Amino acid sequence: MNKYQESRITTTKLVYIALLVALSFIGSLIKIQGTIALDSMPGFFAALFLDPISGALVASLGHLLTATTSGFPLTILIHMVITIIMGLVVYIFGVTYKKSNGIIACIIGIVLNGIGSALAIAPITTMVGLPLSGKAFFFTMVGPLTLASVVNIIMAYIIYRTINKTNLIR
Repeated sequence: MNKYQESRITTTKLVYIALLVALSFIGSLIKIQGTIALDSMPGFFAALFLDPISGALVASLGHLLTATTSGFPLTILIHMVITIIMGLVVYIFGVTYKKSNGIIACIIGIVLNGIGSALAIAPITTMVGLPLSGKAFFFTMVGPLTLASVVNIIMAYIIYRTINKTNLIR
């Protein structure tokens, strides 16, 4: 591959990432509860369409956009932790898809992003001293977070499969 081809691939990938981050911003305005929104669908899609690292980047930026448009209600510290968790979940989702299949990747992504994220964040809410913390935080957030995970991940998977089958893009 010559330098022109490498440059074109890199430029195309950057354009896709920028477009998907912009779609994350739009999704960040469609809130389910608090900072739970439809912002991560482009990140999950990017993990399938581009690669897991690009997906993690898009999803992390998507969460930061949602937190910003919500006014960082869980504190900046907790939202930074959520940003890291979001990136890890999308990365694992993308790697799982590449190594197994879409159904397994979707199930793992939903469990990690819904239940796993709520479990990981609950103890931090106690340390920070939020009024809704610990077990109360977990039980309040796990339902909406899992619902948003189902919607974001299934939409990303369906869109990816549709584009992949029809060869619309690439």
